Amino acid sequence: MFSSLTFVALMHLLDAIFAFVFGNPIRLLQLYPFLGGQLQTIQPLMYFWMSMIGTIILWGVTCGIAFENPVETFLNKMLSDAKVHSTIETQVVDSKSEVLDAMYETVEASSETLAQLKDLVCNVRAEAREIQPLRECIENMKADMGSLKSEFRKMQESVVIPNVCHACGKPLMPEFKMCPYCGESIRSLDSPVFSLNSLR
Repeated sequence: MFSSLTFVALMHLLDAIFAFVFGNPIRLLQLYPFLGGQLQTIQPLMYFWMSMIGTIILWGVTCGIAFENPVETFLNKMLSDAKVHSTIETQVVDSKSEVLDAMYETVEASSETLAQLKDLVCNVRAEAREIQPLRECIENMKADMGSLKSEFRKMQESVVIPNVCHACGKPLMPEFKMCPYCGESIRSLDSPVFSLNSLR
């Protein structure tokens, strides 16, 4: 864009030189549709200086942009900043990668532990379901044993067993001191009544 403007200013400078040196009429200023009539009243010397100054300024700007383009400089700066930031982020990620790996291993170990714990809980529940009928059976047996004990107590209270001779095994009356069947002395039998526990 600036090179095009520089070329246009140079053409105006040549037109001004021809008008000032050779006395030719000013032709390029007639091309401007709205300002052409007013611009032709400018003196050739003023037209020369204005076109020369404009050409020099535009040529300097064009050269400055050509040798050091601010847009390209800005883009290069942006790219270099992006590279620096990406390098810093890469270094940060590399430095934190060990921590992330440790966290990942911890999560994996925790998931394995949770899976083992889940299996253990399932096994315990299954065993508890299997033990439940056995527990009920034991409680029923305890209840039955209690009822049997009470029945034995009742039988023990109701049954009276007479003394028995040690020698011949015949029943004897409690007041006998000697067996009338075999003549054995029964003084060793102190208690007149045997309990069911003594028979067992």
